[in-house]
Amino acid sequence: MRRTLSKDESENPPAERGARGSVLLDERELQEIERNSPNGLTSRQIVDVFETRGIRFSEATLRKYVQLGLLPRSVRVGRKGKHRGSCGVYPAQVIRRVNAVKGMMAEDRTIEEIQRSFARFKDDIESVETDLRDLIASFEREAKIPSRDADGRRELEREITEAKRAAGELVRRISTLERRISKQAAEESAGGAAVGGGHDLY
Repeated sequence: MRRTLSKDESENPPAERGARGSVLLDERELQEIERNSPNGLTSRQIVDVFETRGIRFSEATLRKYVQLGLLPRSVRVGRKGKHRGSCGVYPAQVIRRVNAVKGMMAEDRTIEEIQRSFARFKDDIESVETDLRDLIASFEREAKIPSRDADGRRELEREITEAKRAAGELVRRISTLERRISKQAAEESAGGAAVGGGHDLY
């Protein structure tokens, strides 16, 4: 059974809730964020992306999306400098996923429908993304070998940066294709019993 909107949810501004089929961030914004964040984003940075645009989103909601399998788990990355510890970093594509989830909530999709739309091929795509990230990290370690001359190191670093951008674009395109396929499958299988409303994901 679908959950009815709470008073707070029903009073969300139209710009946040969106019209049926609309997105909260446009493609230009999404590509710019992905291009400018090749090393990923922290949970605080992800929240800031939405909050600075007036879109309600919190770190608690981010964790809920991860628990429901809508987003990948963060990867621990060491901070630069001694004794700085590490922080959790998410791939930049999570912005696109959060955006898509919120768009589906605006269409009044159930939690089950939203989960199904991300389930197909998700593990394979995340495996490809992880392998690419690990491979590039290996290249970066090799480029820093002290015996390399400065010019050779700079050239390698430039090529690695280009490869990183290309890898991000590849993952983005594969993810876009997966979403189209999953959306079509979800629409074809729609009509089952709705257990929970998408608004439970706020």
